[in-house]
Amino acid sequence: MTDDDLPPRYPLILNPKAKGEKGRRALKFIMANATRFTIYATRSRKEAIELSRKFADEGEELVIAAGGDGSLNAVIEGLAGSKTALGVFPTGTMNVFAREMGVPISKLDQAMDIIDKGHRQSVDLFTMNGAPFVQMAGVGFDAQVIEQTTWESKKRLGPLAYMLTTAKLLKNKPPRVNVVCDDGREFQGVAMFVGNGALYGGQFPLFRRANNSDQLLDVVIFKESGYQFVRDTLRGLAKGGIDPQSPGDSVEYIQAAGLTVSCEESVPVEVDGELWGRSKEIEFASLGSKLEVIAPQEVKASRWYALLRTLNPWTH
Repeated sequence: MTDDDLPPRYPLILNPKAKGEKGRRALKFIMANATRFTIYATRSRKEAIELSRKFADEGEELVIAAGGDGSLNAVIEGLAGSKTALGVFPTGTMNVFAREMGVPISKLDQAMDIIDKGHRQSVDLFTMNGAPFVQMAGVGFDAQVIEQTTWESKKRLGPLAYMLTTAKLLKNKPPRVNVVCDDGREFQGVAMFVGNGALYGGQFPLFRRANNSDQLLDVVIFKESGYQFVRDTLRGLAKGGIDPQSPGDSVEYIQAAGLTVSCEESVPVEVDGELWGRSKEIEFASLGSKLEVIAPQEVKASRWYALLRTLNPWTH
């Protein structure tokens, strides 16, 4: 057998801190197929960014990121604007971007098959105060949920951990946020979700009009906090996404190429499901470049969303 007959060997950036059953399964799969990868275990986000940027500068055709949405975000920052494609091994808690792109969540052998087939999709990239993101961002309440949900609870309870934190925070009164779009439109609310893709925080669509290659952000602004906020969110998820035509009296759904958010006080902000920090002034803008992602040619809806569409007439 010559070198030309051997399957390709890919650079793989691994988050060695990934814990839980998914992390263990992923490591077992990677080690069982070690001849297919050159493995780089990174010790920090900065190292993952620098390493992926190095691969891009060297003209590497493909880099695989093994981790959750936060780990992917670091690799994406390094690959942004290059021709180097991103392959995804989803091993995190939510894996929202992998779900968006149709990458299998629980079967890494299928994810590997997709990578070997090499079908590319170009995806928009945006920034939040200069920090790149590919899937989603949030200002206020949802970022506070991430801020106050511990790793121990996520490991023990999975996505339920976020729901329990949400319930604890509902009685708090959030600060107001003011939103100004790049075209001059203005809105006010208490929290906002920003989506490049349709999915937010799991496998159900929230942004009904979202298209991650249309150079627009989809933005949901919630005008009321507490149980009304939860009701609006769950209602949107149950309907297969918030309807831009009739979002409700307490919700605004807009699309914009960019926007600026100002707050009464410093509020938590998240990008791609990871806490970024706190700020009073937040700017969302296009990065001006695309990300090449290895993905299946056809994206199938999750079995849960397919069941929801069958049972719920609102989604038709």
